[in-house]
Amino acid sequence: MADKQPHLNGAYYGPSIPPPPPRKSYHRHSHGRSSGCGCFGCLFGCLCECIFSLIFKLVFTVLILLGIAAVIFWFLVRPNNLKFYVTDASLTQFNLSSNNNLQYNLDLNITVRNPNKRIGIYYDTIQASTYYEGQRFDTESLTPFYQGHKNTSLLSQVFDGQQLVLLGTSEVSNFNSEKSNGIYSIDVKLKLKIRVKVGWIKIGHFKPKIDCGLKVPLSGSSSGGSFETTKCGLDL
Repeated sequence: MADKQPHLNGAYYGPSIPPPPPRKSYHRHSHGRSSGCGCFGCLFGCLCECIFSLIFKLVFTVLILLGIAAVIFWFLVRPNNLKFYVTDASLTQFNLSSNNNLQYNLDLNITVRNPNKRIGIYYDTIQASTYYEGQRFDTESLTPFYQGHKNTSLLSQVFDGQQLVLLGTSEVSNFNSEKSNGIYSIDVKLKLKIRVKVGWIKIGHFKPKIDCGLKVPLSGSSSGGSFETTKCGLDL
């Protein structure tokens, strides 16, 4: 008769049993938009960034080169402003009637100096206007011409005629005061359209404005004054 096994109360005293392996979890890929950029998105973003960076570098380089070219041009050419002088003014008539009709005869000589060594000037348009008390009373067009470097040119123009000018009480009072003195305040303004020639290169058009504030004595007046050469202002 076989021996009976001892009662172990359900306990196991053999070698330790290893824990069960972890259970694998399977996730189904979502067909919606992923949280990352994806291969195509990242590639497109990098491409745009490279293009913008290249454009910025090109623009910056062009600006630097233009600045260097401008500095070199300035040192080589050394541009100087044109100089305008009214060297002579003859006023033989300047009468204002009771109905504000101005009769005038004004003869001007204007000297234009180009002090530049390497720059020539094409004066394509020269428009001269005369003003009294802010009222324009004549406008004339002068003959276009070319002025070489280190050159002085003489412009002559006669303003003759009559014109209605709208003068107020204070302006009429100023006219009567200047009439008694025999010296009139007349403004001459030039509007130019010019081109610049450097070597064989022509650059333009530029439109400078010239303003000349004159004190012109009336010929034969008792004041006995003479006209003094007047430098004009240049507005580029």
